[in-house]
Amino acid sequence: DIAVIFPSGQKHFVDAHEAELIQRVSNIEPILDELKGKIIQQEAYDKIRAQQTPQEKMRALYNGPLKAGDAAKEAFYQSLKKHEPMLIEDLS
Repeated sequence: DIAVIFPSGQKHFVDAHEAELIQRVSNIEPILDELKGKIIQQEAYDKIRAQQTPQEKMRALYNGPLKAGDAAKEAFYQSLKKHEPMLIEDLS
């Protein structure tokens, strides 16, 4: 249940650390692959993958699929914990 993980009135981790995540996530491809079909449709996946830098890919992810709400943000957060554990630990 997301309400337990994410108390009302508090920013989700991926919102609270948006700028840092955009700058520091370097291993974006496996995250995109994992989220494809869950929160990212094929067309959006192709558009995000077409971006040149990891930062541009992260911005496209924030400006598209992550706008869907807390469930999308939580899926992204879980994928980040798996693929970028040191970064998540550093920001927590």
